[in-house]
Amino acid sequence: MCGIAGFIGYSSIEASKIEKTLSLMKNRGPDVQKYEYVSSFPENGNLNVLFLHSRLSIIDLDERSNQPFTIGNCTVVFNGEIYNYVELKEELKRSGITFGTTSDTEVLLQAYLAYGPDCVKKFEGMWSFAIWDRRNQHLLLSRDRFSEKPLYTYQTSDGLYFASEIKALKALSGKRFKVNQKQLLRYLILGYKSLYKQSETFFEEIRELPYASTLQVDARLNSNIVRYWWPKVEPKKMSLAEAIEGSRRHLFESIRIRLRSDVPLAFCLSGGVDSASLVSIAAKQFNCDVATFSIIEADERYNEYNNIMATVRDVGCKHTLIEIPQQEGIGRLKALIEYHDVPVATTTFYVHSLLSESIFQNGYRVAFSGTAADELYTGYYDHFLLHLHEMRGRTGYEDCLKDWQENIARFVRNPILRDPDLYAKNPGFRDHVFDNHREFWDWLTPSASEHFQGAFSEVHFCDSLLRNRMLNELFHEATPVILHEDDLNSMCYSVENRSPYLDSRLCEFMYSVPPEYLIRGGYGKYLLRESVNGILNDQVRLDRQKKGFNASIHSLFDLKNKEVCAQLLDPRNSVFEWVQWDKVAPLFKEDVLPNHYSKFLFSLINAEFFLEQNL
Repeated sequence: MCGIAGFIGYSSIEASKIEKTLSLMKNRGPDVQKYEYVSSFPENGNLNVLFLHSRLSIIDLDERSNQPFTIGNCTVVFNGEIYNYVELKEELKRSGITFGTTSDTEVLLQAYLAYGPDCVKKFEGMWSFAIWDRRNQHLLLSRDRFSEKPLYTYQTSDGLYFASEIKALKALSGKRFKVNQKQLLRYLILGYKSLYKQSETFFEEIRELPYASTLQVDARLNSNIVRYWWPKVEPKKMSLAEAIEGSRRHLFESIRIRLRSDVPLAFCLSGGVDSASLVSIAAKQFNCDVATFSIIEADERYNEYNNIMATVRDVGCKHTLIEIPQQEGIGRLKALIEYHDVPVATTTFYVHSLLSESIFQNGYRVAFSGTAADELYTGYYDHFLLHLHEMRGRTGYEDCLKDWQENIARFVRNPILRDPDLYAKNPGFRDHVFDNHREFWDWLTPSASEHFQGAFSEVHFCDSLLRNRMLNELFHEATPVILHEDDLNSMCYSVENRSPYLDSRLCEFMYSVPPEYLIRGGYGKYLLRESVNGILNDQVRLDRQKKGFNASIHSLFDLKNKEVCAQLLDPRNSVFEWVQWDKVAPLFKEDVLPNHYSKFLFSLINAEFFLEQNL
C-alpha cells in the first residue's frame, strides 16, 4: 500500500512542488519517498514524465522493491496489492522470465511486459498504478475492478496530473481548485449514495478514473479510457449444495491469497456475519494469528457488544475494544476532513477512523474489513422485498413471504419497507435510497435550490430488480463510498485495508447463483451463513437482525453543550448561505433524532468545516 502521483506534459515541475507533494504523501507511505523524471523528449516539445512514490512496505520489505521501479524500458509506480502474484509469477517463470525480488510490484511490471495493457485482466487484487512505456511512448494508468484504490486526475492544456489523493494533486499542480457546489449539495440533500453517480468530485476540474478502467495517454497527450471488465448477471442451473460449495470455495480462496503479507494482520470486527466470518475463517481454516478491533457504541440501536464478544470467545483472539470519545468530536472531525480533502460521508466513517488509529497504535500495518458482503450475498432489508418480487409467481413464493413476515418484518424500521407487495405495486420505487430528500430539498435557500441537481438515475446492469439494485450499490452507491472512506482513514494512520469479499471470481460466481438461493428461511446472506457453518459461531451466524456499523450524532458531539451549539449554529457559517438556519436549529434541541435527521446534521456539520477549509 502506497501513495502515487505524477505528471505527463510539456511543463517542468518545480522542485518545491515535488517536495511538498512527497511530504503530503508520507502517511500513505512512511518508509520511503522517491521521485524520478522517467522520461524527457526534447524532440517532442520537451515532453516530461514525472513519477512520485511513497512506500508503505507490506510485501518484500527490502529496498530492492522501492519505487519508481524499472525493468528495461518500462517504469511503474503502484499502490495496492496483486494478491495472486505468486501464481502469476510461476506462470511468467514458465515462459523464461526471471525475477530479482519477491515483490508483487515486479510481477505487475513483468506481466505488463509480457501481456501489454491486457495484463490487468490477469490480476486479482486492488490497485492504482502508472506505467511509462518508453518503447511505445505512452503512459498507462489503471484502477482495479471495484475501485478499492483511488486515482484522481486533473487535465490541462499542458498535460495530465494524477495522484492517490486530492491534496497531492493540488500540491503537484500548484492549483487551488474551486469547490463543486453541485456535488456538495448532492451530499447534503441526497446523502452519500449520490456521490458516485457521475464523474464529478467535490472540486471542479478534478476527476476520478472509473472502476475497472485503464487510461492511456500518448506522447501528444491524446488520451483514451478503456473498460477492461464488466460485471455480468448470468444465473446458471445449479443445486443448492453446489451454490453453497461454490460460495465457500471462492470465499476461502479469496481470504487465502489476501492473507499474504510480510507484516502482522489485524481484523475490524463488528457484530455482523460479514466481518465475523472473515475472522473465523482466518483463525480456524488458515491458523492465522488473529487480532481484532471493535467499536462499542452506547446507543442501543447500534450496540453489538454481545455478538462481538461471542466471536472473540469462540476464536480466542487478541482483542481491543474502542469507545467513542465524545469530547473530541469537533476537533477530530475537522482533522479528518482536512486529511480526506472532502466531507466525511457518514458517522460510520468517523467511527471507523478510531479503528484505524487503534490498529496503528498497536503496531499493525494491514487491516481486514467485511466490505461488500451485503452487495454480493443480499444484506439490506429492501433486498428481502426485491427477492419477494423476484420469486413472485415461482415455486416457493408463499414460503418466502411467510419467512419474511415471521422473521424479518419486525426488524424493519422504515414503514415503507414493511410492505411485502411494494415492488409488485411499483417496480421502480427507489425513494428509500435517498431517504427524506424532498424535505431536505425544501430546506435549501432559494439561491442554492436553483443550482441543485440530483442524481436519481440507476445504471442498468440487468433486468432483475434485485440484482440490478445490488450492482448499483456495489459500483455506484454504497461500496465506492465505503472504499473511499476506508482507504483514507487507513492511510491517515499508514494502515493498509483489505476487503476479501471484493474478489472478481467470488463476485462472478455469486451473480451466477439462481436468485432462489440468496434468501432462505428468513435469512439474508443465506449462502454466506451456510458457507461458514461449523466455522462461525451460531450466535452470530444465525442472528437475523441487522444493526449496521453506525453511531448517533449525540455519540459524536455534545449537542447539549452551549458552546458547541453556538459554534455549529452560528448564522454566519458558510453553510447557511445554502441551508435555511431556522429549519436546522430545532434539530439541535432534540434528545433523540430519527436516523435520517441525525445523518443530515452530520452532513451539515461536515459541509461547514469543509467550506471553512476550502473557501
